[in-house]
Amino acid sequence: MSRERLCTLAEIPDHDARGFRTSQGEVVVARRGTEVFAYQNRCPHIGICLNFQPDVFMELTQRYLLCSNHGALFRVEDGYCVHGPCSGQSLRRKDVVTENGVVWLLPGN
Repeated sequence: MSRERLCTLAEIPDHDARGFRTSQGEVVVARRGTEVFAYQNRCPHIGICLNFQPDVFMELTQRYLLCSNHGALFRVEDGYCVHGPCSGQSLRRKDVVTENGVVWLLPGN
């Protein structure tokens, strides 16, 4: 399996996130400045996607990723759940890299 092009960094607004369908399943990519963080789009509580609407992943302050199903909040930087029924659990991380302004999903995990 080779790496997959997801988007350009500019296509993800700072302090926001976007979802992608990939060969590794549904992936959510969040941006903080020039850094990106990617996770499998699956809540550890009951295993369903975090979002109801396309590309709506952040809570109102844009500090946390939000599970729209039951209000769980996850830190962008490590996917750790800080509030909700899955507190103490984490989203499954996906490896990404940004090269020349393009975000790539790496093979593996």
